[in-house]
Amino acid sequence: MFAVIKTGAKQYKVAVGDVIKVEKLDGEAGDTVSLENVLMFGDDKGVKVGTPTISGTVVTAEILEQARAAKIIVFKKKRRHNYRRKAGHRQEQTVLRVTEIGKGAAKKAAPKKAAAKKEDTKAEEKKAPAKKAPAKKAAAKKPAAKKAAPKKAAAKKPAAKKTATKTKEK
Repeated sequence: MFAVIKTGAKQYKVAVGDVIKVEKLDGEAGDTVSLENVLMFGDDKGVKVGTPTISGTVVTAEILEQARAAKIIVFKKKRRHNYRRKAGHRQEQTVLRVTEIGKGAAKKAAPKKAAAKKEDTKAEEKKAPAKKAPAKKAAAKKPAAKKAAPKKAAAKKPAAKKTATKTKEK
């Protein structure tokens, strides 16, 4: 049994027990995640392809860890201009283990810890005093426009002197 799922703008072919690395998903290690964007599902009975997804089919996975990928070096250079820039980037990712593929009710298994945190933040919002709106800033004055100076006529160059050439008569 396998399924093709879509998460983080990428597609993955998964089977039960597979460990995959996907773009960062919310949750902590040990939480379960339901991936509902199932594009294709295959088993010994046949293959079912969605248009674009198969409704009612869910892939359930367990979060093993929240990690970061290997560093990618970004180097820019313009030759003969003494321009060089070097930067690095590490993408956030989530490591998942697929636990179940099947026709489950499209429920998202909410992690217990995250639900408790949401309730705490709502209670704190109610207790916190209302914040005042920031005062509006005075409109900035525009600088006065400069008057255009009258253009002077271009000075005329003196005419070039003509040299007379004498021809000899024979």
